[in-house]
Amino acid sequence: MTRLVLAGMDLVAVVLLVFALYFPRHRRRDLVVAYLGVNVGVFAVASSLSSSTVGAGLGLGLFGVLSIIRLRSTELDQHEVAYYFSALALGILGPLSGTSVWMVGALTALILAVMFVGDHPRLLRRYRRHVIVLDSAVTDSVALTAHLEQLLGARVHNVNVERVDLVNDTTVVDVRYSRPRATATGGRRPVDTGSAR
Repeated sequence: MTRLVLAGMDLVAVVLLVFALYFPRHRRRDLVVAYLGVNVGVFAVASSLSSSTVGAGLGLGLFGVLSIIRLRSTELDQHEVAYYFSALALGILGPLSGTSVWMVGALTALILAVMFVGDHPRLLRRYRRHVIVLDSAVTDSVALTAHLEQLLGARVHNVNVERVDLVNDTTVVDVRYSRPRATATGGRRPVDTGSAR
């Protein structure tokens, strides 16, 4: 009976994680299948290993192997990695926890709450990261920062030059910046420039 309760809690938790948090915010359908499949698969395997004397060690090993395989197969953004590990953690939490149903429920709620707050659109919403290709080769870091601030209409916090091409006269930079607050007089925000990564 306890195992059925844990399975139900896991299914409810992963459905909330995927369909209430991840998909409405990011709209990437292929990862919906990945998160659901990984969670249910890990839960099933971890449940079968939980009765074994080496269940916990094998479970943690499975956690690591699945992580390596999945993270090497395609490029994921950092928030997608966080959702991936949350789905894994939810799947492995119940069968290998060795604690009460109430403790598993509390830890499950904690994971969901952290993802809700940490990935909330209003959290640090003024801060951005872009990879920008400039149509000039800039080697002076001070001039580069000033040019990016003028281009973005924002305060630049960090600039990492990825490539300077003196032949084609281009510069590729990874820039971290914060957009100014909207003014009470209706000042408009700058338009995002460059390709997000």
